[in-house]
Amino acid sequence: MRQGFPYARCGEVIGLLGGSFDPAHAGHVHITREALKRFDLDRVWWLVTPGNPLKKQGPAPLDRRLQHAGEIMQHPRVEVTGIEADLGTRYTAETIAKLKACYPGVKFVWLMGADNLAQFHRWQHWRQIANTVPLGILARPGDRMRARMSPAAKFLAQNRISGRASHLLGRSPAPAWCYVNVPMIDLSSSDIRSRGVWQDHAK
Repeated sequence: MRQGFPYARCGEVIGLLGGSFDPAHAGHVHITREALKRFDLDRVWWLVTPGNPLKKQGPAPLDRRLQHAGEIMQHPRVEVTGIEADLGTRYTAETIAKLKACYPGVKFVWLMGADNLAQFHRWQHWRQIANTVPLGILARPGDRMRARMSPAAKFLAQNRISGRASHLLGRSPAPAWCYVNVPMIDLSSSDIRSRGVWQDHAK
């Protein structure tokens, strides 16, 4: 876990998993491990955001979320980072643009659950994101059909890589995306918050 700029070597393929992680949980860990394997990634960086522009209510303090995420995610090729706070970015398109400028020669893949693909067309400059980095989509419970029929999926239909070739995603030029079905853990941060467990932890 760190705030600051993680190390990366030229030529590495790094998956970026962004979110508020409010709180991080076993589902995040599971999709991270699956992404490393299915997309043949060298590393994954968790980008714990200062705040989510699509959510009206702000998350728990960043340092609390970073600390908890670092406790939950233990893997030698995964780094929990608050780099967006250092970059001063708020939106994904800005973050990706600055990361590519800071890490020339590094290949990035944006990772997301199928629920995020379903609403991807609502993200600021989503077409720019899709044209800048490959997208790795991991199925989540109840969202498969909605994601596959989403405006973004239809727009990018000709750029899809089959699940059987998922290991090629990180070395494919954008636009490119791959949707993989993986065994999922039906767990969400909102469910955890609703039970009051995270609020007690975050105080």
